[in-house]
Order: sequence, then structure tokens, then C-alpha cells
Amino acid sequence: MSASATNRLDAVVIGSGPNGLSAAVTLARAGLSVRVYERSATVGGGLRTEELTLPGFLHDVCSAVHPLALASGFFRRFGLERRVPFIVPTASYGNPLEGGHVAMAYRDLERTADGLGVDGPAWRALFGPLVREVDAVAQFTGSQLLQVPRHPLVAARFALSALAQGGPWWDLPFRTEAPGALLAGTFAHTTVPLPSLAGAAAGLTLATYAHARGWPIPVGGSRSIAQAMIDDLRAHGGEIVADVPVESLAELPDSRVVLFDTHVKDAARLGEDRLSPGYLRRISGFRDGNGVFKADFALSGPVPWTDPELYETATVHLGGSRQEVARAEQAVAAGRQSDPPYVLLSQPSLFDPSRAPAGKHVLWTYTHVPRGSTEDRTEAIIRRIEQFAPGFRDLIIGTATKNAVQMEQQDPNYRGGDISAGAPDLIQLVARPVFSSEPWRMPGRGLYLASSSAAPGPGVHGLSGYYAARAALRHEFGFTRMPDLAPAADQLFAPPSTAADPLYPPEFPEQ
Repeated sequence: MSASATNRLDAVVIGSGPNGLSAAVTLARAGLSVRVYERSATVGGGLRTEELTLPGFLHDVCSAVHPLALASGFFRRFGLERRVPFIVPTASYGNPLEGGHVAMAYRDLERTADGLGVDGPAWRALFGPLVREVDAVAQFTGSQLLQVPRHPLVAARFALSALAQGGPWWDLPFRTEAPGALLAGTFAHTTVPLPSLAGAAAGLTLATYAHARGWPIPVGGSRSIAQAMIDDLRAHGGEIVADVPVESLAELPDSRVVLFDTHVKDAARLGEDRLSPGYLRRISGFRDGNGVFKADFALSGPVPWTDPELYETATVHLGGSRQEVARAEQAVAAGRQSDPPYVLLSQPSLFDPSRAPAGKHVLWTYTHVPRGSTEDRTEAIIRRIEQFAPGFRDLIIGTATKNAVQMEQQDPNYRGGDISAGAPDLIQLVARPVFSSEPWRMPGRGLYLASSSAAPGPGVHGLSGYYAARAALRHEFGFTRMPDLAPAADQLFAPPSTAADPLYPPEFPEQ
């Protein structure tokens, strides 16, 4: 591949994860010529679904459940819920507890509060105001934090809630262990020690979406989300070149802008000749978080939960009490394996039969491990599931695993197995990757960072790519209005939602 072999492009995007695709879609919708380069043979990055275990068993390679799919400003502009069929379980997530008890977070806030008994009023007081202002919460949490909040009262309430849940005083509002376990399970979606402000902020966001819109799973797997963006990109003249790693910008065709859906250190390496020494020095201090060990299972039947209430959700947090979850995450932060581990589990085939042969199921799990770990945690995960689902082991007919090092080999953005592309602690959520009011714009001519290493950070939301593309359109091409991203009629799988449906209001805050 050489520059002379192709004509000049308006934009090149390196990497085809959700942020690379969102950037490419936005630029192509603006009428620019766009080409995406992907090192893997399969496009999508973390949005891939493959037969990892046995033929006919479709496993999500990275992301599985998508709380941000119905909340992200980019996806809502893109009309994702009208392009891809989603299934939203009645319960967003559940936590089994010792003694046969289970704590459930239903999409219905009132049903959740009722199930928490004496702690119901405290749960309602915590989430009621956030759920009512979910669009403002999405705008605030899905934006660069170095700005004056567009909704200051909502931002202040959210910040106070995060502060109340981000320290050792986090159990003060509750009298039983169930609500704390529910919250700790969502807080532990991050790779930061608990309790912490960053973990509380991320977890409260996810828990708010759990009641406001639910935690949806895309029919056919996460690849359905990627395919919707690929189809739109190609429909507007964009190109994708797969199975081509980019080792130097000199290999690329001439273009006015380059957007990196890569780890920021890889972007800095590729763009080193164009970047200032000061910026490179600051990027050298960007820290990676801890890793994950991922295990996928093909099952001859559904997970045999002791409590059948867990069949109402696709997502289960196996961590026990809030104190157990915190101990597990603190052990990993200290460089040790946790025992017993916190396990995040998803069983999408309970709701989407296309994922497995008739009567069979797929199970997606991961647990946190120290960065760069090569330890096999399969048995620890199985034991943890068996604790709440005796007989699970007997249902396993296929297994596929990746340790933290193998996660990086699969996707270089996951350095040391860190699927967040940089530790999502408080400092690196504010300065992601540097302190700047426009962190996507790199100080090199035509270079933009469009990955999870840039604000707003990890998650399948497409916002980092969207913001990077928006900055490029303004600064490099002189756009003052952003392109319309709404789907055309032939891109809809079902009639658009109406204003009468409170889940999908036609207007929502600018992000």
C-alpha cells in the first residue's frame, strides 16, 4: 500500500471500533471522502460477534450488553434503535446474595424500590430525580468534564450522589445489604478500586439508565451495531479497508485529516513527527488500568440459577455483598488475583434465540485481573457461578478464554488487558488524555484522537469518535453546522418511535 496508489482523501480513520465508525459516519454524512483502515480481518473492534466456542454459538467478542446504546447522544442522532432491533429485559441486572437471596434492578424503578423493602425509599430518593432527568444526565456524563454544565442543577445533584456513594460512607443510606450489592455490582464495571468517586460516577450512570431505558441487547449480537454504522458509512461513499495494520502515517494516502481510533500512545507514536514535545511528554504519563480475563461458554441449557428471578435479566453481577465486591476490586488494584472474584456475566440467549442452536445457550463472562496477567481464571469463574447455580459445570459443552495478555493481542487498544484504553480513574476522566477543553484535537496538523482514550472515556457510545469528527469538521473544513445523522427510510427495521413513547422522545439535549 502506498500513497501514490490512491487519490487524496478528505479523511482517514485508523481503527474500526465503535468510535472509529462513528467518526467515519459523521464525516461521510458531511459529504467528505472517508476511508477506514482496520488491522484485523473483521471490522468492528469491540463490536464483533463470532463463533468462539462451537459452530452456531454466537459470542460477543468484547461488549455484550449496551446500556449506552439508547442513551448516547451520537446513537440517538444516528437513530440506532430504529436501525437495529434491541431486546430490553424487564430486569436490567441482578445480584445473587448468600442465603439464597437475590437483589434485582428492574427497569421499573417502583418495582425495584418495592423489592428492596425498608430500603425502597432510599433507592427511590437516589434514582428518582436522576431518572426523571435522564437526558440531562446523559448529556453531562457523556461530555468533556472541563466545561460549564449545560444543566447545572442536574450536574450538581449527580455530583452529590457520586460523592455520597464514592467513599467509605457509601452504606449510610441503607439498612440492608441488597441495595449496596446492586450498586457495587454496577460500580465494578470499571477497573478502579472501590469505593471511589470514578467508580460511583460510572456506576450511577449505568444504574440510572437501567431504570430510565433499560440495558438492551442487540438481536444477533454486538456486530449488529457495527453493521448498522458500516452500512451507513458505505451508503454515503465511505470505504473500509480491513486486514491492513498501519505502522506509519507515511503508508497512508494523502488526506487532510487523520483520526485515530487507537490507544492514545499508539496515536502519539504514529503522529510523533507532527506532535509537540510537550504533548508527547504529557501522553507518556497516561496510565493504563487493570485488565480482564474473559471466558465464553457454550451451554447445553440455561444457567441453573437457584433463584429463578434471575431469568428476567441478561446481566448478572456475581460479587456477593458490597464489601465482597470492594475486597475483590481492591485485591486486583493491589496487583493480586481476587478470590473469590467479582464476575460480570451475560446470557443473551435467554432473550435472543439467534445466538445458539435450539435449546442451547451462550454465556459471556469476565473478571478483573492485574494488568498484564497471564493467569487462567476459568476455574475461578466456574466456581463463582456454581456458588449461585449448582450444576452449571455439567452444562458446559464448549469454552473459549482469553487472559489479559491475549486480550491485548486481540486488540492493541487493550494494553495489558485494559479494555478501557486507559485507566478510568477520576484524574483520567477529567484529563482524557490531557487537560483540554477540546481533548480530541491533537496539537499536530490534521490529527485527532477518536478513541476511548479521549473523553468521555470507555463504553460503547460512539461519542469520542463523534466529538473528534465534529472538531475536525469545524477546524479543518469550516463547518458551522453538523450533518444530519438520522436514518433513511430504507435503513429502518421498524417504524420510528413516536413522541407518545417516553423512551424515545423526538428531541433530546445537544451533546
